[in-house]
Order: sequence, then structure tokens, then C-alpha cells
Amino acid sequence: MRHQNIITIEPGKRGGKPCIQGMRITVYDVLSYLASGMTYEELLDDFPYLTR
Repeated sequence: MRHQNIITIEPGKRGGKPCIQGMRITVYDVLSYLASGMTYEELLDDFPYLTR
């Protein structure tokens, strides 16, 4: 799957930061959680609308 099908940038949404398509969670948020030690399972438990 290509990132263009998952990541969108909309000027009025979250300050124009790249977001997961159809959601208000930014790519930065997801990567920050993973970088801080959160596992994929924990991330998906906290944000059930995300998919692996």
C-alpha cells in the first residue's frame, strides 16, 4: 500500500500537518508514540480506528 493512500495533508486540519486519512491523528503523533516505546498492540488498543 502506498503512503498516498494513507497520509493526507489538509490546510485547515491539525495545522496542515500530515494526518492519517479520514482521522485527526497526525503521522508525527503515531511515530512519537512508537519512538517512546509504545508497542503496535498498545497503539492499536488506544486508537482502535487505526489498522496495522
